[in-house]
Amino acid sequence: MSYSASTNFNYGFPTPGPQDPTPQKVMDHVFFLSETDWKLAREERQYDYIIIGSGFCALAFAERTLRKDPGKRILILERGPFFLPEHFQNLPLPYQQTLGGLSETFPWTLSANSINQPPGHIQWQHGMVPFFGGRSIMWSAWCPRPTDDEMAGWPEETVRAAQRHFESAEALLNVVPADQIDAKHSATTLTRLSASRPVYGLMQQALQTRLQENLQRVTSATRCMAAPLAVGAGAQEGLDFAKYSTPSELLELADRQRQLAGKAKGSPLDIATQCKVERILQQDGRATALETSRGVVNVGDAKLILAMGTLPPTTLVLNSFPQVKAAGRRFTAHFISAIVARVPRRDYPFAEQLNDLELAAIYMAGKSPAGMQYHVQLSVLSDRHPAVNAQKAARYAPDVVATASMAQLESSPDHLVFVCAVLGEMDYQNPDNHLLRNDGEDPTTNVTLQVLANEVDDATWDTMDEGTFQMLEQALSPKGAGAVEYWHGSPDQGVWRTERPAVAQRRVPGLVHEGSSLWIGGEDAPVGLDYRPVGVDNVYVTGGALWPRSGSWNPTMTMVALAQDLAERLAEG
Repeated sequence: MSYSASTNFNYGFPTPGPQDPTPQKVMDHVFFLSETDWKLAREERQYDYIIIGSGFCALAFAERTLRKDPGKRILILERGPFFLPEHFQNLPLPYQQTLGGLSETFPWTLSANSINQPPGHIQWQHGMVPFFGGRSIMWSAWCPRPTDDEMAGWPEETVRAAQRHFESAEALLNVVPADQIDAKHSATTLTRLSASRPVYGLMQQALQTRLQENLQRVTSATRCMAAPLAVGAGAQEGLDFAKYSTPSELLELADRQRQLAGKAKGSPLDIATQCKVERILQQDGRATALETSRGVVNVGDAKLILAMGTLPPTTLVLNSFPQVKAAGRRFTAHFISAIVARVPRRDYPFAEQLNDLELAAIYMAGKSPAGMQYHVQLSVLSDRHPAVNAQKAARYAPDVVATASMAQLESSPDHLVFVCAVLGEMDYQNPDNHLLRNDGEDPTTNVTLQVLANEVDDATWDTMDEGTFQMLEQALSPKGAGAVEYWHGSPDQGVWRTERPAVAQRRVPGLVHEGSSLWIGGEDAPVGLDYRPVGVDNVYVTGGALWPRSGSWNPTMTMVALAQDLAERLAEG
């Protein structure tokens, strides 16, 4: 079917017609609501669900809802335009330059108390990705299942709901343990494959086994495993590694619904981009309409699903539902240490068996004496020809946000390079941390975020840093601490030394994985166990805002599991 033009104006007859197509116009005409369709959606169509956001939770909710009943009418509203069709790591190497900068916005005012902390302390919170697909187009893809112990402090009902859906969430995200990415290949095949791309082979197996056997040498460690990564998105097409993102999945879902609608077996999935929801209008605790940048949307009998991250839905609730008293009163996130080390390849008994370029991805969790959690996302590279392998290494790296720089690799052709992204949970009980309304005029940004580390956080940070050094020096280095060198300096200009990097160098000022601003729970919680803000009838919350406490584990897979649970609950009435 052609979408090129209208019936009366096509193929350059009777006039040449429009000569100014844009990527957004093309996407609107094919996949999203055009201006004409948007007018119909606002003025005539009735929906069962209106979803705000187009990231993981939006996809998970829509996919599960339409799987159970393809006839449900769903409208997805995304504040930003179409940007990338895929995760940026699946695209050519120059696309890495899109990370950060103008691809990230900060819809809040950061408190002066936060930004003015000295080096080595928390100073700011990473922003939002305001495009179709949201953070899914730039995330790291680590997807561990939290244990019962790691979900301590959560309502039992919510824990069990998440656990019931872990398997289906992993299936949706195409989660594959790193030691299974290339497990189907023989050693001979891996050698052949290594000529065209890096392999998760002998080094992956040997290092994860070594860490498991020596885990007791890391005094704060609780468990370790091959990293669960959402990288199997293209497996059915013959690809063995593709970072997961939602744009293509949502478009495929919309296309499937369009075909079903054409056969009278389903309803279209409507998606509108560049539609910023500014406020929810309510009457007697029921959402009645949305004030958006593209006009008012009548909610009607639809249920409203907030699926746009953690802080934006909190801002929306603060501005729309003053009866939700506890909204924004709690805040947590993950603080980070970044440590890069190297060990001579010859120290390992498998050194001569390694292929030209091998990767490994390992997950290690731990706990401070006070019971606060941390984990290490360990990426390991064995790269004998870094300049030649740069494109391939970037494409297959477990985490391109936290990977070795060219300077680190080029100075280490005879080493294994260990890149540690270490995440620790903030104390959710710290009363100094919050997201509160201010006097700003823009209802999408009129909040102030304050986040400060307390003594509990400082102790957790000390524990996780020491645990990382013990992991490298005592568990993974065959010849102990003396054989481990650490990178000192910026990623592109520095030196290797045996001394551990100083606190101010290894501790990252920016937070990730924010949560708890609309935590789910009991009487004092802003959101009930049915995912509804207290005192509101037809609005439901998904995502990290629900987290009672963050633990340290990467939250995406659990977010998806709970979004699926919400979809099933609402489908059952």
